[in-house]
Amino acid sequence: MTKGLRTWLGALIGLILTVPLTALFYAAYRREGLPFLPFNLFDWATRHLPGKVLAFGIGAMVHTIGWLHLGDTATTAKLAEQMMAVVGFVIAGMVVGAVFFAAVRPLQRSTILLSGLVVGAVLGIAAVLASRSAEFAPAGNAAGSALWILLALIVWGLLLGLAYRRTVADGREETARFGAAGRSDRRRFVLELSGAAAAISIVGSILGKGPGKGQEAQGEANRLPEAAWSESHTLPNARAAVKPVPGTRAEFTPLAQHYRIDINTTPPEVPEVSWRLQWSGLLEKPLVWTLDDIRSRPAMDQFITLSCISNEIGGDLIGTTRWTGASLKQLLPELGLLPNATHLKIKSADGFYEVVALDTIRGDDRVMLAYAWDGLPLAAKHGFPLRIYIPDRYGMKQPKWIESIEAMDHWEPGFWVSRGWDREARMRATSAIDAIATDMMIGQPGGDRRVPIGGFAHAGVRGISKVEVQVDGGPWQAAELRTPLSGQTWVMWRYDWPLQKGKHSFTVRCFEGDGTPQITAEASPEPSGATGLYTRSAMF
Repeated sequence: MTKGLRTWLGALIGLILTVPLTALFYAAYRREGLPFLPFNLFDWATRHLPGKVLAFGIGAMVHTIGWLHLGDTATTAKLAEQMMAVVGFVIAGMVVGAVFFAAVRPLQRSTILLSGLVVGAVLGIAAVLASRSAEFAPAGNAAGSALWILLALIVWGLLLGLAYRRTVADGREETARFGAAGRSDRRRFVLELSGAAAAISIVGSILGKGPGKGQEAQGEANRLPEAAWSESHTLPNARAAVKPVPGTRAEFTPLAQHYRIDINTTPPEVPEVSWRLQWSGLLEKPLVWTLDDIRSRPAMDQFITLSCISNEIGGDLIGTTRWTGASLKQLLPELGLLPNATHLKIKSADGFYEVVALDTIRGDDRVMLAYAWDGLPLAAKHGFPLRIYIPDRYGMKQPKWIESIEAMDHWEPGFWVSRGWDREARMRATSAIDAIATDMMIGQPGGDRRVPIGGFAHAGVRGISKVEVQVDGGPWQAAELRTPLSGQTWVMWRYDWPLQKGKHSFTVRCFEGDGTPQITAEASPEPSGATGLYTRSAMF
């Protein structure tokens, strides 16, 4: 067999062996809370890839999801990441198989198996190290997780060596002795191995169904009897004169629909019973707080619109809900900060981190340590047990799953800033058209008829003073503004356009509270947030 044929055969064997390995990792993850290695390796890679590569991947994913209308961006993107993790793991197995078959020389039958064992052990050790650095909330003990990964990959390596011996080393001898019959025996072995792999994969998939051990525990920890705040309260602007156009996105985002963007294939699962907030650095003495300690401080509620810096103009990586937490400014006197402390470094359970200036905190009561959304404890995917809110900043500056805060005497770049994104990440003014209600025209047939057009405008905490709509490049017309939920949320707008038959294009622009117009020049989200005008067409 030529080296080229051995390489292709090795890739095939790698595929056959890695698919059931993936299924077994998944079953152990769901049933016993052991690491799902493809996810851990993917998370490890995202923490070590160059910022430009990550930015390109994020941008391409968000743009593709929007262009193909594949559903809400956050959910689809997370599913895509998980699929990439699994596919990448299988491809890596194929590559290792191809290299092994191309490089190994069948000197002795025992040497082949030893080579497979060594390959499996090396891969296992590397996988354990990578997994440990990326695994933010192991459900089991670290030693058990490491042993499971190591043994699984050692067995995988042994099977790779066995397959080499049966298909290449033994196959060479059998082909020389028995001709076509020897080649037939080699094909039979590959088919039998494929059948066994398929059976194991199916069993692993079945065992992996249903909530996992870790997910069940987290679900019980976060399950509370009370309902969301919005289910029993009216919104503060319920009586506002201007009503949103039907089809406009919800002014108050349901929790299940609020976007989630982070650096993890699966969210950290942090049990409240063992969680502690560690205060360290330039303090008179270190402090340790429980979540109840923070809840016992005076609480504040804020209606807040949060947006991801990767959101495109008119995208859905933005949402509004009611945040509850403690003002960080009011907590500062309890910390015993030393005179030379100037910044706080906030670290998350998933390895994310960001640095915020104490001057920012001292100058704004709204900076808060938040522990509830819409009257309920934060969901795991939204940062349970604790996250920070910093007004006027994109989500990339606002860590979730906070586990420690360190007082420092200097600034340093946070996770995304160190990867090339904007240092300040201040929210850009943006506006979009959500609805052109052609089926809900205003007026009587034969008379003046108007088409309701609506959407939102947002400029962080700087507010919106005016929204205008342009039709077919004509003059700009003022839209009506609905009273916002707060000075920190988006504004819903509507424009009742006099109907004209034919195809028309509509463009919207907004002005900040002080009259500053939104930036009209088109720019991609990287590195400072998307800019440009939103245009939408319709036929009447």
